Amino acid sequence: MSISTMKLTVAAAGLMLAASAGGANASYCGDGKTVTFAGIDWESGAFITEVMKTILSKGYDCQVDSIPGNSVTLEQATANNDVQIFAEEWLGRSDIWNKAVEEKKVVAVGKTFVGASEGWFVPDYVVKGDPARNIEPKAPDLKSVSQLADPKIAEIFADPEEPSKGRFLNCPSGWTCEGVSTAKLEAYKLGESYVNFRPGTGTALDAAITSAYLQGEPILFYYWSPTAIMGKYKLIQLEEPPYNEACWKELSSANGKRDEGCAFPSVDVSYGVNSTFASEAPEIIEILEKATFPLEEVNASLAYMTDNKVDATAAAAQFLKATGDIWGKWVSDEARGKIEAGLE
Repeated sequence: MSISTMKLTVAAAGLMLAASAGGANASYCGDGKTVTFAGIDWESGAFITEVMKTILSKGYDCQVDSIPGNSVTLEQATANNDVQIFAEEWLGRSDIWNKAVEEKKVVAVGKTFVGASEGWFVPDYVVKGDPARNIEPKAPDLKSVSQLADPKIAEIFADPEEPSKGRFLNCPSGWTCEGVSTAKLEAYKLGESYVNFRPGTGTALDAAITSAYLQGEPILFYYWSPTAIMGKYKLIQLEEPPYNEACWKELSSANGKRDEGCAFPSVDVSYGVNSTFASEAPEIIEILEKATFPLEEVNASLAYMTDNKVDATAAAAQFLKATGDIWGKWVSDEARGKIEAGLE
């Protein structure tokens, strides 16, 4: 092969690579298509949605949008490709989502965060004390739900209106967790020694926890993560017998048996993505596969929202400014530079 022919061959290969790269860049956002997110209304979902919208818009020049609605409506919209990304899908919890998975209309991508949990909690000062606030540990050996039946433990959590019993602060009536925790009280034989107290709203639940914590008072309650409460306060989750499917089926059924209690099932949380979109936008799917938020950072961002009375958009901007070492690994170097410049 002559030198001139070799140069022509190399040049042609370069043009082909350039064209291929250009086509990849234009595969979705480059064609002017909009990436529509589910407008999730709970705090963690709203925060994560805003972070990912900012990454795609500022880092990859994507047109982004979100549409409001309840989770069932938004899951169906994702199946229909009216929504492309549902940023915090708790897998296996929704009949709508499970059906869409069976029909291959949606796929779970990556892990939005890992380690989310729900269960029964007490403030850590109940067990460990808090020397800085002159709080002595009232139940230094408390580790497990099984210990709550001890009258001395129940006395620590005395109900203000019925002091002969302890108080268990449940979820508001109508929430799924309220029914399960009520079933657990019966299964753990705690119904006679604890008042099953149900606050009127989620806000009232948070207010009761906050008030007790700030005053250093003992309190026993159901809660979950990620949440602002988890980001603000030091809490200890009480141990329960391991989850098993048969036990959970009974606890979660309104007419189930209450013979045994067990822990809540483990939680898998992913980006719920429309299947057609996933095939059309592999470059975005690659980002989502990497975009796992550390749970403690989500809790901290939600606490930031609460403490500073700001919305998810402001919390997302704060997160992106402060944690480039985390999200910078999800994106290309070029995109990171563009995002950082866009935040200034």
